[in-house]
Amino acid sequence: MASVAIVLLCMLPSTGFTASGVVRTADASQGNPVIEGVRVTIKGGYTGTITNSSGQFSIEVPAVGSVLVFNHVGYQSQEVEVKDRQPVEVLLLPSDELLREVVVVGYGTQRKSDLTGSVAVLSADALLMAPVSNALQGMKGRVAGVNVFLNSGSPSGSPRILIRGLGTINSSSNPLFVVDGVVMENIQFLNPNDIERMEVLKDASSTAIYGARGANGVILISTKRGAKAGGTIVSYDGFANVGVLPRKLPVLNAAEYLEVLERGFANHSKYRNTDIPAFTRSDPRLFDAQGNPLYDTDWQEESMRTAVSHNHQLAVQTRADKSSFGAFLNFANMQGIMLNSALERINGKIAYDAQPQKWLSLGINMLANYTWENETDEGGGYQMPRRSMLEMAPIFPVKFPDGTWSNSSMITDRYGLEAIPNPVHVLTTQDRLRKRQQLFGNAYLTFHILPGLDLRTQFGFDKHDNNIQNYSPTDLINISAPLGTAYLENQRSFYWQEETYLNYNKSSGDHRINSVLGLSWQQRTNEGNWVTAQGFADDFFRFNAIQAASQPGAPGSSHNKWTMNSYFLRGGYTYKNRYLLTVTGRIDGSSRFGENNKYGIFPSAGLGWVISEEPFLRDIQKLDELKIRSSFGVTGNTEIPAYLTLGTISSGTTLINGTRVSQSFINRLPNPNLEWEKTRQFDVGFDLSLFNRRLTLTMDYYYKLTTDLLLDRPVPTSTGFTGVRDNIGSVSNRGIEVMLSGTPVSNGTFKWQPTLNFTFNKNRIEALGENNEDIFPGPSFVSGSMVILRVGEPLSSYWGFKRLGTWGTHEADEAAAVGAIPGEAKRSPDRHVIGNGLPDWVGSFLNHVSYKNFDLTVDLQFVYGVEIMQQFMHSMEDRTGYSNGLSATLYQSWTENNQNTMIQQIRNGPYTGQNSQIDDHWVANGSYLRGNLISLGYNFGAASLNRLNLKGLRIYASVQNAFLIKSDEFKGYDPEATSHGGNQWGQNVFFHQYPNPRTFTLGTSFQF
Repeated sequence: MASVAIVLLCMLPSTGFTASGVVRTADASQGNPVIEGVRVTIKGGYTGTITNSSGQFSIEVPAVGSVLVFNHVGYQSQEVEVKDRQPVEVLLLPSDELLREVVVVGYGTQRKSDLTGSVAVLSADALLMAPVSNALQGMKGRVAGVNVFLNSGSPSGSPRILIRGLGTINSSSNPLFVVDGVVMENIQFLNPNDIERMEVLKDASSTAIYGARGANGVILISTKRGAKAGGTIVSYDGFANVGVLPRKLPVLNAAEYLEVLERGFANHSKYRNTDIPAFTRSDPRLFDAQGNPLYDTDWQEESMRTAVSHNHQLAVQTRADKSSFGAFLNFANMQGIMLNSALERINGKIAYDAQPQKWLSLGINMLANYTWENETDEGGGYQMPRRSMLEMAPIFPVKFPDGTWSNSSMITDRYGLEAIPNPVHVLTTQDRLRKRQQLFGNAYLTFHILPGLDLRTQFGFDKHDNNIQNYSPTDLINISAPLGTAYLENQRSFYWQEETYLNYNKSSGDHRINSVLGLSWQQRTNEGNWVTAQGFADDFFRFNAIQAASQPGAPGSSHNKWTMNSYFLRGGYTYKNRYLLTVTGRIDGSSRFGENNKYGIFPSAGLGWVISEEPFLRDIQKLDELKIRSSFGVTGNTEIPAYLTLGTISSGTTLINGTRVSQSFINRLPNPNLEWEKTRQFDVGFDLSLFNRRLTLTMDYYYKLTTDLLLDRPVPTSTGFTGVRDNIGSVSNRGIEVMLSGTPVSNGTFKWQPTLNFTFNKNRIEALGENNEDIFPGPSFVSGSMVILRVGEPLSSYWGFKRLGTWGTHEADEAAAVGAIPGEAKRSPDRHVIGNGLPDWVGSFLNHVSYKNFDLTVDLQFVYGVEIMQQFMHSMEDRTGYSNGLSATLYQSWTENNQNTMIQQIRNGPYTGQNSQIDDHWVANGSYLRGNLISLGYNFGAASLNRLNLKGLRIYASVQNAFLIKSDEFKGYDPEATSHGGNQWGQNVFFHQYPNPRTFTLGTSFQF
């Protein structure tokens, strides 16, 4: 009934009238003069007029609540609602006001026009353009120079982020996250709806203020607080979506699988002189009397589901004369498309700011976050569901008619299958629970000492408590059968920082100063304890009574702590709005480094020239801004484990004469000279705006050189050790960043705003150790390390053989010389660099289109110049017989009539052996074009909002991961993944993956 009433109200006739008023500039220093020639239109219509020489206008409007749009070259567009029949006065801001936009930088703010560094700004609207559950997901493709690898479709998948390339080997490559001035180690579960904006600091001029923690870039996050205007605003944002598997991998069905098995048996005599059982189809649970399979199970279908998720955000924001308050509550329930994978999050946040005295401002910000997750394992290559849903033989059912779970050993025919638990069994009965609690907050006092001079002191903390509860039942073969396993772990971390600093901002005539001087103390403590056990009589207690296990493992615990003491300054000077200088410096002292190198100095300098403010360009109306800027500086990387410089001792227990006794031993040589990795970075760029800011272009060239890499230097074996951690080696990154945006079409009805950004990055190892020796850091597989670190090559370079084809029957003698026969892979005698897991080019093409009250967003993202190491080719193509595989093994493999192929002859691995080595046949072109987001929304107009007594109402529908154009070489679900998330070199190296879903969303937001 309520909806019917609303429709009837909307149909009521209304009486038009003439609205009139005057348009002035917002330049109070000039007395707010009137503006002639301002275009005035009714929003959503074509009716219009222009202001006269006195700045006056009059226009017929249909009703109270109509919205007038004011446009004039050189001024910002403005919309004004006609609330009554009284004349209105409109103040237009000159477009130059955009230059006064304030940008958050380290320990303060600066005018955007005064920046000499490379700083990108991401608003909440851009971050939440797609309905995301993770703040980093919303960053993908939005900022030039920032590469976000989503890697997984899991609800709790942890994206990897690189800013201007990878420049470290043994230290963390993550940027520094600073939330409301406080360092947050992990923002994976931060509620993205709480974020007001992000600033990404990329070059040394902007990051040097964070010194030893700024080498990988800095991301500053400002969260929402109280209302910006007087009164109270209550708002709601919510969405519901469904996720589906975009496509299935082409694996063998039951008939094809049995044909592959039969061919493998038939080819046995070519490889072995040993006997092999006769191929049969006799197991009555799996075959009928004629040997036809009773089941043809689609394990991808059985292991997946249509995932239903929803997210709800409620906010209350108020502002009084001297204070503001904001309260925010979020609940999210996110299902994964793999069975039983899910994440729930409850997040609450409050913020209070006040100015009780003219000389004092204060505030507090508190956040509580709780997440519960049932995780699907994504690491390594053992028998987890993301692998077994592709390799489990289709001739088995999910359950037999008697209700028994199937597995690959439940067959009497002697096929020699690998022991695989069926993936539905694992997903349904295995527990991988993760419970996380976070408390985060800060409080500040700001003393306004003199005009432009403030003293701010703030204390912040970040507390995490993580609980892991794993249980694998007694009937999961090749995982936990027959004993069952339980594992419990508690992880606790507490970080605090206290910072006090002076800000001085002063404008006087042609001079403008922006400066900061301060000091900081930081400390982080990490603790953990864990216990494991196996030998459960049944699965009744699971992990809830670990004492019921007959084989308890030794419990363990850990504790580490590091501290930092820092001093920092920044001075920014602007002369005549044209000439810019920024000088930054920080001194950091860290307990994580050697006794002889506790402190490091990290300086930077930046220069800028706003050419458009010069007299010879100032009168060019089509040129709004042209600024050239350059910077150079040094930053550091302190993200290494604590105590690495010390000769540490490991403790445990061992058995002596049947008795368990304590033992201790030295496990590391000390190095009191160990110091920071240092990154020297040069940046030069320009910012260009044309046609009343209808077209903007930002471009940067950068060169980063990271030296003093932390590597293990060999030592004489007489020491009892093989190496000691030292500063040896260097890596360079050089690249170009481009951001082009514009408004080619804009009138009262239709607007198109495209944005193109792309980044090119070239990575190179410049030095390793004293003799530039190759390093093989892993991850390792059937042929050893899949990655090599070699001078002259980029980091993350793949290492393996080259597959030259397959040996033909006319090459039998040549094949025999290397121990092969026709039908086997023909490989190079030596290993080579065969690919790289980091892309050369990344970018996006984002389009916003609005027509009347409708808006459309189309977001295309692309990656070019990257390879994927498809580890799964080992088990799904190169070793037939153990498990199911890709359909190509049947239709494209070597036969005497098909010898021009890369796929080896079918054989039965369990009886005949296998020929599987890392080679470039496993390496695929990882370039792609993705339809990242297509979204259509409708914003209700002023008249409807008035009738509904709302301040804003929007509804929208969207599809994420709408399409994917990729290379045919790539055989997996998505060309962006890893099975080695904890490994620096695991990017785009994977042994199957959690598929990235296609997600359909309906959402709404409103304010009242």
